Amino acid sequence: MDQGIAAKSSIAALAIKRWEFITLAAALMATNSLAIDIMLPALQQIGASLGVANENHRQYVLTSYIVGFGVAQLFFGPVSDRFGRRIPLVVGLVIYVAAAAAAAVAPTFELLLLSRFIQGVGTAGTRVIAVSMVRDVFEGRRMAEVMSLIFMVFMAVPVVAPGMGQLIMLLGTWHYIFVAMSIGGIVVSVWSLWRLPETLAPENRRPFTAEAVLGGFRVVLTNRIALCYTLAGTFIYAAMFGFINSAQQIYMGIYGVGGMFSVIFAGVAGLLALSNYSNSRFVGRFGMRRMSQAALFLFLAISLLWLTLSLLIPIPLLLFIALFAAAMIPFGALGANFNALAMEPLGWLAGTASSFLGFMQTFAGGILGTLIGQAFNGTVTPLAAGFCIVSLAALAMVLIAERGRLFEPHNPPI
Repeated sequence: MDQGIAAKSSIAALAIKRWEFITLAAALMATNSLAIDIMLPALQQIGASLGVANENHRQYVLTSYIVGFGVAQLFFGPVSDRFGRRIPLVVGLVIYVAAAAAAAVAPTFELLLLSRFIQGVGTAGTRVIAVSMVRDVFEGRRMAEVMSLIFMVFMAVPVVAPGMGQLIMLLGTWHYIFVAMSIGGIVVSVWSLWRLPETLAPENRRPFTAEAVLGGFRVVLTNRIALCYTLAGTFIYAAMFGFINSAQQIYMGIYGVGGMFSVIFAGVAGLLALSNYSNSRFVGRFGMRRMSQAALFLFLAISLLWLTLSLLIPIPLLLFIALFAAAMIPFGALGANFNALAMEPLGWLAGTASSFLGFMQTFAGGILGTLIGQAFNGTVTPLAAGFCIVSLAALAMVLIAERGRLFEPHNPPI
């Protein structure tokens, strides 16, 4: 038997190999990344086509999607704990494909934003269920290792997505970007229906009642480790959302990189994918806590250096790329490990826990990231300041989670 789709669930009896399981989970999560990153080169054209005068308002194409994506996760989690992973996943993918098709023919900016919101609702199922499946099958450092590999594949999308968006616009208009999303959603849907096993054992299913759902969320909210690491991950993802919201304005507006935008974006995304791969190799040796806490201090130090320099001098393009790339080096040890640490105590209600985790990281993190993006003033200082603030907030959450004892392999009693 292929090594390790663990024996905790019926997946061991189904003919899917470990690499395919990881790749499929990554593909499900990548539908979310594609829906964001492929849009970046098109924001200016969308704004001009639909009469959006304020350039900061173009960011709402991303924000509306993130809001739908974040809120809907609170629904998909408890539903997947009741009915299993496959049925809610199919429903989410159908919504995603239909909404992308609707966005392709949206005649006004308002209808485009509505379609994007609904598209985010559909994608919520893919994110929640991908993380839930991993938690159904793995735990502890093994889960952190697998999540890192998933994030590595997942991060291949930002490497190519902006370039795909630019290529599509060379051949047509921004409308065809949504057609491409719809086709991608169909491909993932067929693959999932054909190969995805049901990872939730029948004995682990929970009733879908108001009492059970609210009780599940109450467990998450009252578990110090789960809640604090969820909030720490939320703050870290806010930094990434802040960058995504303002990336086009920084690279195109401040630095005028033109067609090099997708190349630069791909290089940084590739570095992030490498960071996730490195975490998957070392987390088994050093542990989730030591890896993530060391990475957080490094991330904070680089952000402080970046902010200080931006206040003293105009940051040239090469220095900006160097500072941002340096911040991405520890980022891979933050997202995957914080997710695994938050999910670790809650394996028996993985869907509900994953939905709360996803809601906080995407909705709350997306709102905070939007605030960072809306603070754009023609310089990189607001982005650097945002990175510093969220890093400090994440550190505060980790200190509370660990009762002030850092770099220990095991958590203190709850």
